Amino acid sequence: MTLAEDSTLLREGLVSILGRFGHQVVDAVADADALVEAVQARRPDMIITDVRMPPGNANDGLRAAVRLRRSFPGLPVLVLSQYVDQSYAAQLLDSDDGVGVGYLLKDRVGAVVEFNAAVEQVAAGQTIVDSEVVRQLISRRPDPRARLTPRELEVLALMAEGRSNDTVGKRLHITDASVNKHIGNIFSKLDLPATTDGHRRVLAVLAYLRS
Repeated sequence: MTLAEDSTLLREGLVSILGRFGHQVVDAVADADALVEAVQARRPDMIITDVRMPPGNANDGLRAAVRLRRSFPGLPVLVLSQYVDQSYAAQLLDSDDGVGVGYLLKDRVGAVVEFNAAVEQVAAGQTIVDSEVVRQLISRRPDPRARLTPRELEVLALMAEGRSNDTVGKRLHITDASVNKHIGNIFSKLDLPATTDGHRRVLAVLAYLRS
């Protein structure tokens, strides 16, 4: 995989963490231009990139990831950020129908087992979205709370993170029956097709958030 992060300390830390879990980082670069060059030269099986980095020190990393997803369909991309760029986040999630893409806040990296799980899920073609990203995407829609209860919004955020029903129940301290009921209500209220496929469920949620 190729890693792009302008902070030397974090970049080296990520290389170490990924290596511990058996992932090979073939290129670790410090700016968006180098990321594009590395991907074009080596065609890695995955990209992990920061959002804000040189040369513009704005959302260069995220914009590069969007471009690379267009140039190399099917290339898994995991974006790490300290903030949510709603415009480019939506574009990234739209690319390749949202398959093999993730948007996580950097706080998640500290939980290394959870971070590695997200890396492996994205590499396998799944979709992972940080709950804060979900909340901000929801906030763009007109009055979403008119249709969903506060508890249903909590369940929706965990669903978009790719959490299983069992994990949702444990996180919210509710029974499996309650989780199933909340999910049924969410899909009904948002006019989404009911499905038992976890990945398709995430894509359906993202389709709603982006609409």
